[in-house]
Amino acid sequence: MRQIDLKIIILGALGVGKTSILHRYIHNIFYEDYRCTLGANIQQKGISVNGQAVRLQVWDTGAQERFRSMVSLFYRGLDGCILTFDLTDQDTFRELDSWRQSILEQSQAADADLPFIVLGNKADVKDRQVSRAEAEAWCNERNLTYFEVSAKESINVEKAFTAVASYALCWHKEKFVSNLTDSIKLKEDNKGQKTCCA
Repeated sequence: MRQIDLKIIILGALGVGKTSILHRYIHNIFYEDYRCTLGANIQQKGISVNGQAVRLQVWDTGAQERFRSMVSLFYRGLDGCILTFDLTDQDTFRELDSWRQSILEQSQAADADLPFIVLGNKADVKDRQVSRAEAEAWCNERNLTYFEVSAKESINVEKAFTAVASYALCWHKEKFVSNLTDSIKLKEDNKGQKTCCA
């Protein structure tokens, strides 16, 4: 069975811990200090998802305002997106809508069905500004899966990436079937029907 490449992007405000989360997942390490990501840092990891060999290509993007326009160039060919905020910083939570809309408006997918998951980072810190109930309510309104994670303590990081990989694989297969069907279609069929990933 051939390996499938999946492109995932991790987005969020400056300092929410995107790089820390990614390094915890890829290398199982945590550093107290990270330099700000300039542009994009791409990390890869081979995994198995429901028996399918997958290579995750995770794009960790710079959140500084001067890189926002550049980040949109990385949206092409996405199979999934991780939105990240800091549980100890309410402002980073409020920015999630902006990041999500940016993806939906500028990615080629431009489809609300693009798989998203949301990570509330720094779950190990007691001094939080965003409650689980508030974050879950926001995600439930948008039908998004939510995880509270800690890159420092390695809480739920593996679980979160396994989830986004599973959703992304489903999305990828549905796109492939849709493109294949469109290319060999001989007559009109019922529009709006989607394939279902098991």
